[in-house]
Amino acid sequence: MMQALTAAVLAAFAGYAGAWYFGLVEGNFALLLFLATVVTGIYWLAERLYFLPARRSAAAALETQAAQRVADLAAKGISQVDGELAPARQRLLMQPWWLDWTAGLFPVILAVFLLRSFLFEPFKIPSGSMIPTLLVGDLILVNKFVYGVRLPVVNTRITEGTPPKRGEVMVFRYPPKPSLDYIKRVVGLPGDEVAYRDKKLTINGQPVSKDVVPEFFDDDAMRYFKQYEEVLGDRRHRLLNDDNRRAGLSEAEIMDFPNRENCRYSVEGVVCKVPPGHYFMMGDNRDNSLDSRYWGFVPEGNIVGKAFLVWMNFGNFRRIGSFE
Repeated sequence: MMQALTAAVLAAFAGYAGAWYFGLVEGNFALLLFLATVVTGIYWLAERLYFLPARRSAAAALETQAAQRVADLAAKGISQVDGELAPARQRLLMQPWWLDWTAGLFPVILAVFLLRSFLFEPFKIPSGSMIPTLLVGDLILVNKFVYGVRLPVVNTRITEGTPPKRGEVMVFRYPPKPSLDYIKRVVGLPGDEVAYRDKKLTINGQPVSKDVVPEFFDDDAMRYFKQYEEVLGDRRHRLLNDDNRRAGLSEAEIMDFPNRENCRYSVEGVVCKVPPGHYFMMGDNRDNSLDSRYWGFVPEGNIVGKAFLVWMNFGNFRRIGSFE
């Protein structure tokens, strides 16, 4: 019975993962990992409290029976007894396959769950919206506790942490579709008035410094882009501008988002008043980034963590290191 039940459980996990991979369902890795932790944890407890003691009891009974058989034969004058006890005992104590694939994996799954949920989570950069800071293919680490520890799946914050600062690179759940994770730079804090007009950034009426630096060559686009150095808060970073893209947005490009009335759009660009408990996010590749200008503000509840390190890029090992 347990073999059939375990096979059904494993098949359900495999089926969900396969459907997610082929785009048949909208996957949720945090939920999948949580369920895997719970299910394997139940098997692990059952193994420790029931199945392992039962196997040990059977092995002990086998040893008792063998000892009694030897004693009975000895009483009859037979001193040589055929058969090895060790292989049979080993088979009785051996963990069956359905416990190997559940209880046996629990410590590893639990460690991954705790690490990913409360400490650090790896991500892969899929697009060029954060060039030149982050390139396509960069594998990054995200600090999950600096902004406050959150419960997995529900993403409810349980510790205060440090509020996001202007200029930090943050991973968050994409407001129009929270199952997707996005990464952008924090530009506007709650209460800020952010203006981006004629490709010039102003925060609370103060222009943000933007110094010209040598052009950036994009290997994917095979062309040069104008590159600037900007200072947001206490962070200095680089950004790109594309002379072939306009600063203003058309009505067709702007989504209908909560607090839409806080933003004013024109041919020059956009001005937004960031509501309480929200953040205004922009990509460093300013003219090639789907960010808060298009879909609005990021609620505090959508925050995932602070990105801080490129731990691997298989196409360019020199990318490894902090980008803070």
